[in-house]
Amino acid sequence: MRSKMVITVISLVCMAVVMSGCTGSQIGTETPTGSQATQGGTGLSPGPTDVVPDYNAVTVDVGEKQYDGTIPVTFQGGMGQIHVKKIEAKLTRTDGTTEAKTIGANKGDSAELQGTRGEPGLRGQPDRVEVFVTMDNGHTYKVADVLREYRTRG
Repeated sequence: MRSKMVITVISLVCMAVVMSGCTGSQIGTETPTGSQATQGGTGLSPGPTDVVPDYNAVTVDVGEKQYDGTIPVTFQGGMGQIHVKKIEAKLTRTDGTTEAKTIGANKGDSAELQGTRGEPGLRGQPDRVEVFVTMDNGHTYKVADVLREYRTRG
C-alpha cells in the first residue's frame, strides 16, 4: 500500500514538472559575443552588454556624474588586460549629441566625458554612457551601458 502511494506521488510530481515546462531548454536566448553591430546604440535606453569570455574579462568603471557634469570612466584591468587593443567610451547626452573618447589600456587610465549639467529645459535628465573594448583578436565587446543622472544638492 505504501509503495503504491509513493509511486503515485512521484508520478504526480513528474507530470507537474513536465506540464510546467521546467525541463525544456530555452530557445533564442543567446547573447551576442563581441559583434560590431552592438556599437550602434541609439537613444537613452541602456541595452544589454556582451558576455566576455573569462580569459578576456576586464573591468571598466563608469563613475557618477559630478556637479560640473563630468562623468569619469576608468579602466580597472582584469585577466584579459594583455589582450586589450582599444577602449572607447561613448556618451549620448540628453539633447541627442554624442561624444567619444579613447581610454588607455593600462590599469588606472581614465577619461572624463562632459555630460549635461542640468541646464534649463534639461534639468535632471540622464546621459547614457557605453563602453566598448576591442581585443587583439578583433572582437569588440560592449562592457558597460549605463545612465547617469545629474546630481543635485539636497
